[in-house]
Amino acid sequence: MDLGGKRIIVTGGSGFLGSHLVERLKRAGCSDVFVPRSGEYDLTKSEAIERLFSERRPEVLFHLAAVVGGIGANRENPGKFFYENAVMGIQLIEFARRWNVEKTIAIGTICAYPKFTPVPFREEDLWTGYPEETNAPYGLAKKMMLVQSQAYREQYGMNAIYLLPVNLYGPRDNFDLQSSHVIPALIRKCVEAVDAGRDEIVLWGDGSPTREFLYVEDAAEGILMAAQKYDKPDPVNLGSGMEISIGDLALMIAEMTAFSGRIKWDSDQPNGQPRRCLDVSKATREFGFRAATQFEDGLRKTIDWYMAHLRKGVTTQ
Repeated sequence: MDLGGKRIIVTGGSGFLGSHLVERLKRAGCSDVFVPRSGEYDLTKSEAIERLFSERRPEVLFHLAAVVGGIGANRENPGKFFYENAVMGIQLIEFARRWNVEKTIAIGTICAYPKFTPVPFREEDLWTGYPEETNAPYGLAKKMMLVQSQAYREQYGMNAIYLLPVNLYGPRDNFDLQSSHVIPALIRKCVEAVDAGRDEIVLWGDGSPTREFLYVEDAAEGILMAAQKYDKPDPVNLGSGMEISIGDLALMIAEMTAFSGRIKWDSDQPNGQPRRCLDVSKATREFGFRAATQFEDGLRKTIDWYMAHLRKGVTTQ
């Protein structure tokens, strides 16, 4: 699909991943890209979505909007995270069908995978068990978009694809400790400890879980490539293929931020899923995507962005 002349809606386009995707679309020659703001369009309300589609008449829909956070935020808001993510996805895909949108790109989550998925995670294993408990409501809500996309393709011939990006990081990430994910939380804790002269930081769990991370600009590139080249019903992982323990990640970020104090692990707090690492071969095979950013380079860019904004007194997205 040539996206250049299409009318495009990107939900969540002002957020972390969305803002990078909008920039990438514009560099690809897309001049009609609309980002609905939550204050004007509440995507949990069908009448707001109806008005959005009526006004913008999209030909391509990227659905990135999500109510999301780390382990703590998921534990505190399981009902909210389930309902708002599920209702947004279900209604947006339904209205895309009604308005004959040419292509819908639904962005899922790695949290949709079962807790004990064999590593590396293969798309075929998506239904072999229940997700990790702390983020299961969020993961299952986003997973329903895959079911809906496949059902609508079968019954209505709708061209909807479903992508599964791994944990993202990069400039403009959310650094609010109440809702952030692990990399921005570690960066902020280390930098604030250095600034305050503290010799200890406290982290959740025991440091043993592993995670894979994808630089946000690489994720935007992968989503664009899938929109252009992929038209099949099967879900596709987007990742880098690397794996690192949270303990090693903490040591790496401490070194890069010049924090030389003690890292204390609070094992009374949950670890989350034991391991996360994707099989990324399908994305390469189907639409030629490979992550381009080395992990240390991406971390340095993320830390530099945070430090620049910290000096201006801004520590959240």
